[in-house]
Amino acid sequence: MDKPRKTALICGVSGQDGSYLARLLSSKGYLLWGTSRDAQGSSLSNLRILGIREQVNMLSVVPEDFRSVYTAIKRSSPDEIYFLAGQSSVGLSFDQPAETIESVVIGTLNVLEACRMSDKPIRFYHAGSSECFGDTEGRPASEQTPFHPRSPYAVAKASAFWLVDNYREAYGLFACTGMLFNHESPLRPARFVTQKIVQAAKRISKGSKEKLMLGRLDISRDWGWAPEYVEAMWLMLQQEVPEDFVIATGKTYALEDFVKTAFAAVSLDWKEHVGQAAEFIRPTDLLISSADPGKAKAKLGWQARMSMPQVVEAMINA
Repeated sequence: MDKPRKTALICGVSGQDGSYLARLLSSKGYLLWGTSRDAQGSSLSNLRILGIREQVNMLSVVPEDFRSVYTAIKRSSPDEIYFLAGQSSVGLSFDQPAETIESVVIGTLNVLEACRMSDKPIRFYHAGSSECFGDTEGRPASEQTPFHPRSPYAVAKASAFWLVDNYREAYGLFACTGMLFNHESPLRPARFVTQKIVQAAKRISKGSKEKLMLGRLDISRDWGWAPEYVEAMWLMLQQEVPEDFVIATGKTYALEDFVKTAFAAVSLDWKEHVGQAAEFIRPTDLLISSADPGKAKAKLGWQARMSMPQVVEAMINA
């Protein structure tokens, strides 16, 4: 006899991760619901690019409004909820700290409360962030590394992490957090530095006379491929016991290396086309972000297949 079809609710389905996750779950036969602040007015362009718009039933949800969240969960009756909504830019969080903290923290709290009140056992995934760890001074961050958030975005994600931990312990919810390190794709919005670099390199290679202006080039990050990272999200909710996981490639590169790789991919010397400007330097920028994803490999059987050079190549060729 066939297993009953699972239902998933993806909060923030129109973003990079939400769209790739929807594609993955659709391929696994899930009935899909997705949320957006304005489901009728949103273009949902990422879902259309991936060819899965018709597979997702859309709901308008404001994460900061409990009634809105509760109603969406009652209507969709999900087996799994993936909370990927909220303001997601570190840089923008310095300009919009209140909106960042409200959308991430109150949004997470509302979904947890709705899960707690539900008659149906719901498995809940919360999108955490490597930004919670702050600067570990080159030491790879693992699940045991203390948090030291250094931006309003990181403070929000750290607060939401502890809410998930508390509800899991206090109420026995199947709730877990993925501390995802940087992960990129062609669906990255233009405001993210990786997409800014890739698109500038492509335009310059086609004749544009612009100069790409960036902030610090000596910062180092662990860059992975977003479609692989959503596989880890799904795997976390298939385990017998809810646990938190660091999701990363385990390889760290300087931003200068990312820039060099992107321009080399279009046969250009980056030094001739890139400059630095103080306006792009954040008040507190992490120098090195490094990860130890060993637990994910051991317990989930998940391991990144692409690291920075392959990620840049895939973005350039998209």
